[in-house]
Amino acid sequence: MSDIFQEVDEEVRRDKALEFWKKHQNLIIAGAAAIVLATGGYRFYENHKLAEQQAAGAAFQQALALDRDGKGADAQAALAALAASAPKGYQTLARLAGAAVQSKTDPKGALAVYDALAADRSIGPLFQDAAKLRGALMRLDEGDAAAAKPAFEALAAPTGAYRFTAQLALGVIALQAGDYSEAGREFDLIVADPQAPTAERHSAESLFGLVAANRPAK
Repeated sequence: MSDIFQEVDEEVRRDKALEFWKKHQNLIIAGAAAIVLATGGYRFYENHKLAEQQAAGAAFQQALALDRDGKGADAQAALAALAASAPKGYQTLARLAGAAVQSKTDPKGALAVYDALAADRSIGPLFQDAAKLRGALMRLDEGDAAAAKPAFEALAAPTGAYRFTAQLALGVIALQAGDYSEAGREFDLIVADPQAPTAERHSAESLFGLVAANRPAK
């Protein structure tokens, strides 16, 4: 008897399933199609995005190669095109690299680009700090330590990505000004920090010799 009831129950369930399918089959098919299309569209978008990034990376390297070959004008034109149409990260890289190329023939114009990038919050703090550092180093190279110093002081914060380069620059500024105690303090911060890169630590150690040679005896 129990087998009969079980068979009846299964028949009822099949009938209900068939009725549900007949009633909602269009919605089920549409939903399945939407999932397939969405998945395919996402994969297409990801592949397209990857292809754009790869193309931008290749174009960026070609622009840098033009600059290395002494074709500054062509390099600037290529970088300007990337800055206008490449994916966002490469747009920022192209603007930074374009300013570096421009600095060889138009230092004031390059500084204006670096200052604009340093103030542009849309590119993110790391790129902003990179632009601030490049601008400060340019000003220091041109002998304007007073204009460069505030940027280095801001970049020398303990959590700054470029703090060791900024500390080294502050030590050089102090050394040039004859403030050997301050120069020694900046160089010591680098030498004593285990996270300091090897290049910056070696530079600081070398500059300590200048501090010791010029510091007045007590």
